[in-house]
Amino acid sequence: MTQTMKAAVLHRLRAPLTIEDLPVPAPGPGDLLIKVTACGVCHSDLHAVDGDWTPPPVLPLIPGHEVVGTVARLGPGVSGFAEGEEVGVPWMFSACGRCEFCLAGMETVCPAGEATGYTRPGGYAEYMLAPAAFVGKLAPGADPYAMAPILCAGVTTYRGLKRSMARPGQWVAVIGIGGLGHIAVQYARAMGLRVAAVDVAEDKLALARALGAEVTVNGAQADAVAALRTATGGVHGAVVTAVAPRAFEQALLMLRLGGAAVYIGLPGGKGDEIRASLAAIINGELTIRGSNVGTRQDLNEAIAFAANGLVKATVRTEPLSAINTVLDEMRRGAIVGRVVLKIA
Repeated sequence: MTQTMKAAVLHRLRAPLTIEDLPVPAPGPGDLLIKVTACGVCHSDLHAVDGDWTPPPVLPLIPGHEVVGTVARLGPGVSGFAEGEEVGVPWMFSACGRCEFCLAGMETVCPAGEATGYTRPGGYAEYMLAPAAFVGKLAPGADPYAMAPILCAGVTTYRGLKRSMARPGQWVAVIGIGGLGHIAVQYARAMGLRVAAVDVAEDKLALARALGAEVTVNGAQADAVAALRTATGGVHGAVVTAVAPRAFEQALLMLRLGGAAVYIGLPGGKGDEIRASLAAIINGELTIRGSNVGTRQDLNEAIAFAANGLVKATVRTEPLSAINTVLDEMRRGAIVGRVVLKIA
């Protein structure tokens, strides 16, 4: 008799997900079958469901790429894992390992790379497959709901902070204190950076202060650039986790000479163009860098910070059946921290 599982499935862009009974997949060579315990709900999931990006996701789709679970079965040829071991699956489902980018340690931009919950079925299901080579190992007994956001929001913001080149004792601005931003504040503090947080919601700024931000600015009530420059003299690095184009423009204006702005948030639809002063960039030797999730090494480092208690996501748990309600909340910007689905 075929074993079945519950899964939330997207059949049509911008349509509600449906909870369905599907066959449990069988692991192929190099794969792990993972029994999912928890899956975070990321803004990228919303972009996938709403068809905001080109190319669109592969339909029908099981979204979800902040996956924590246990190994249920090993596929042929897999070693280094054991059944029952706690693991995590990130956005980067796979990369070729052979192209110039992979060989240069830039597997995040591999042209042949695939994405969990976008081109491959993700974690909004009781079981999923993942290539063992790209699965992260978690500490035994780790809180699966607190760890789930580390698999995307954690590794993404951690790598973004590294790419800002800001050094301990220097100022970094985190612009957008949502699911990614509140974790970015913690990684920055753990890395010895001084943090200024910018948002337009007072409850999110209160969370940033509780997590160690020394300066907070409400961009809806004050000139965020002027306030931040007054408080810090200009930041050495700015990490943008917001999705409004204005936030990306402001990040450049917040930098001191020689500073770097790192763009992480991805606007949906046509809102992905910004205006910037070439003179300011050239004369100030400013740097603009994109940062796309994280490599496997970034993932291991990000997990280690969380395992050592230096970073912990603020989470609210919901059942898989509530996924459409959660996505609607996200559309309204009403979520503080991260929502994590309780799968098992």
